[in-house]
Amino acid sequence: MSISSLSIYLDLSYNALFGSVPSEVGLLRDLSDLDLSHNRLSGIFPNTISGCISLQRLHLDGNSFTGEIPQGLSVLRGLQDLDLSRNNFSGLIPSFLDELHLLNLNLSFNRLQGPVPLDGVFRNTSAISLQGNNELCGGILELKLPYCPSITKKKSSNILLKVLIPAVVLFIAVLVLSFILIQKKTKSRNNLYDSSFESQFKKLSYADLLKATDGFSEANVIGSGRFSTVYKGVLEDGPSETVVAVKVLKLNIRGAQKSFLSECNALRGARHRNLLKILSISLSIDFRGNDFTALIYQFKANGSLENWLHLNENMDRYLTLMQRLNIAIDVACAVEYLHSGTGSDIIVHGDLKPSNILLDDDMTAHVGDFGLAKVMSNIPSGFAAGESSSIAVRGPLAILHQLV
Repeated sequence: MSISSLSIYLDLSYNALFGSVPSEVGLLRDLSDLDLSHNRLSGIFPNTISGCISLQRLHLDGNSFTGEIPQGLSVLRGLQDLDLSRNNFSGLIPSFLDELHLLNLNLSFNRLQGPVPLDGVFRNTSAISLQGNNELCGGILELKLPYCPSITKKKSSNILLKVLIPAVVLFIAVLVLSFILIQKKTKSRNNLYDSSFESQFKKLSYADLLKATDGFSEANVIGSGRFSTVYKGVLEDGPSETVVAVKVLKLNIRGAQKSFLSECNALRGARHRNLLKILSISLSIDFRGNDFTALIYQFKANGSLENWLHLNENMDRYLTLMQRLNIAIDVACAVEYLHSGTGSDIIVHGDLKPSNILLDDDMTAHVGDFGLAKVMSNIPSGFAAGESSSIAVRGPLAILHQLV
């Protein structure tokens, strides 16, 4: 435990370790994942765990730890997965846990007692597990726990009156405010990024992507640009594996964040077979405490159209006339969809070129890299004719010329 350089992952689960956890565990400052589950460990878990500032996953389940849930966990703001189940932890559920909004929490089968917090992660029944703690009470209604005995009927009536009157006033205020906001033009279409875009994906941490890309190895680099570097990676999900392309933003370069937000804004409502599909997004911190941002895409085995047209020096592979025609049709279908198929919005790619067109196993073309894309809510005047029209099709015509 005193090897401070130990990082990423330490798994000692399913052994016969006994005794207490040494206080030196706090020296593992760079550790992301600590698994001590299913041993014979006991005693009070040390508060020195607060020193593990990079910790994202902590599993202590299936042991015999006693005492209260350690307060040292309160400073681990990056903690995403905490499993303390099947131990002998007792006392109240600490209030700091409801401040860790990204937490998946398992406290089942302990000796916890008292009221369950009402805020933060405790409002999401799918993110917490509390069964087997027979002396817990309160919490949100979905938990179906008994009322806390300290709240008598008289106190309940007084609380109801104190809550009901402000609630009615608040409800009326919300109705009035909603009516005012509906009358105004919302600026939601100009928002470059919103949480709903991230929520539809499985969340991936920096540690997950570090493992998938073999430590962001140079051997796995499949592309690089001004604002990002793209790595080939393998994500493990149980027995299955998924090959992906991980686009890591260079946040120290001015304009990289804007490029990321533009890509999210352009693709969040786009669905088409010839557009490169985003599988997930990672908004995390690395082991040095720096911001980390990445987009995870489907991996396309045949690389970019650029490689097939211009970088194939040995001519060991080439495009047939029919393949060239099909690629041109695929790109045209994608552009037609972007310009007219996403509802009232028009998406202008802004950087359509062979290096941004990827080919899958069947040589189907997929348009990607929307870092310079613009989303327009209405068609500008003259867009369908004259100069604006020529600008709109300049990219596809250039690609068609290279294919021919």
